[in-house]
Amino acid sequence: MKKNEVLRQIPKIDEVLKEHLFSNAFEKSGRDVVTSVTRKVIDEVRAKILALGDNELEHYDIKKLSISRIVDEIKDRLEADEVNHLHGIINATGTILHTNLGRAPLCEDAVHNVEMVSRGYSNLEYDVKLGKRGSRHDILQDLMVELTGAEDVMIVNNNASATMLVLSAMAEGHEVVVSRGELVEIGGAFRIPDIMEQSGATLHEVGTTNKTKPSDYEKAINENTGALMKIHTSNYKIMGFTEEAELDELVAIGKEHDLPVIFDMGNGLMVNLAEYGLDEPNVPASLDTGIDVILFSGDKLLGGPQAGIIAGKRKYIEKMKKHPLARALRVDKMTFAAMEETLKKYRDTKVAMRDIPVLRMITTSREVLLEKAMRLADKIRTANSKLNVKIVDADDQIGGGSAPMVFLPGVAVAVTSAEVTTKWLERLLRKHEIPVIARIHEDELLFSVRTVLERELDDIAAALREVE
Repeated sequence: MKKNEVLRQIPKIDEVLKEHLFSNAFEKSGRDVVTSVTRKVIDEVRAKILALGDNELEHYDIKKLSISRIVDEIKDRLEADEVNHLHGIINATGTILHTNLGRAPLCEDAVHNVEMVSRGYSNLEYDVKLGKRGSRHDILQDLMVELTGAEDVMIVNNNASATMLVLSAMAEGHEVVVSRGELVEIGGAFRIPDIMEQSGATLHEVGTTNKTKPSDYEKAINENTGALMKIHTSNYKIMGFTEEAELDELVAIGKEHDLPVIFDMGNGLMVNLAEYGLDEPNVPASLDTGIDVILFSGDKLLGGPQAGIIAGKRKYIEKMKKHPLARALRVDKMTFAAMEETLKKYRDTKVAMRDIPVLRMITTSREVLLEKAMRLADKIRTANSKLNVKIVDADDQIGGGSAPMVFLPGVAVAVTSAEVTTKWLERLLRKHEIPVIARIHEDELLFSVRTVLERELDDIAAALREVE
């Protein structure tokens, strides 16, 4: 058969679109989308035929060009297009703030408030009482002042943005004194020196990688110094022969020389979790030192949406609110909605521990984890009796660049199969309708239950049911 004869067998776009099987697709996706996908499929079929050699053309299956086969391909494409690129997954890794998996899951009230605010209009920048324009900066002001004791607060879209804004507003054209041991790199090769350069401030390094004394900051102060800055090295720890200036020591130096002190805290911890092995600075205690400005993340140990929160002395925060960068870095109504409900939980520590998923996961006892692991193991055995299932101890982590040296004693369900490899199991779960992300340890697939929500136990069992 000649190539031209085969090409003539390709149905025309209009003929394909007349198929009654597309009536639902027109309604759901729209005629323009269906037409576009149809054209793409037919163009690909034509291109494949044109690329065939004589021998391949001789054995070409002409049935592939039937309208029904092409319609099936178009419908498959349309179904694939309906799957969102961003979707939910099950985190069974035991890493609580897993950056690749979206960090902190929101509390239920935050989710409901986002839905309510997003469904219609809101008073984002409207003062309902006065009937005139308001400011989005006022939405969290009273609540954050109550919780932290700061004079004023503002919120931007992440902590890197907060760093940029703080430095631009407080130290543009001036030097900022920072310990050499605190020049951190955030994920994605995002470095403090680079942020400082972009802000217009000049970095003045002091001390050494492992040792920086209060006197090092004092010696560095000159007529062009704009601020002293301390950065919490949350994603690494220098051990051994070390020394660093404490926050209250820097505050004293700042007061003596009439210089503001900035603390880039990062993690956003609002409560003391030392009894759970988490010896990290927290926001209220840091502000109690008299620090001028503190900045931290909303989606790390605070347990809220992605955001950068800046708190401190009013004269500095007001300057930031009026800065040109403030509009470029501001957050939307959904972030405010989620953050407000998250912060309200902190009015009572017990409520925060109970309702905020990140805090609940960190503080869950081994007994509770063991009970959950037993329930998951039973569900897996019921779903698929061919699998080898047992309960093991596991080391869980905080993640998200927080407390890298802290390992939480966890419990996991270990699964193996005599029929397939553990790597194959892991891949199968990732491809499930609701992807399950687990980890392989010593050739066993581990499901760390600390990060698995109660409602997800059945989903994991359902995914493993498919293993032959």
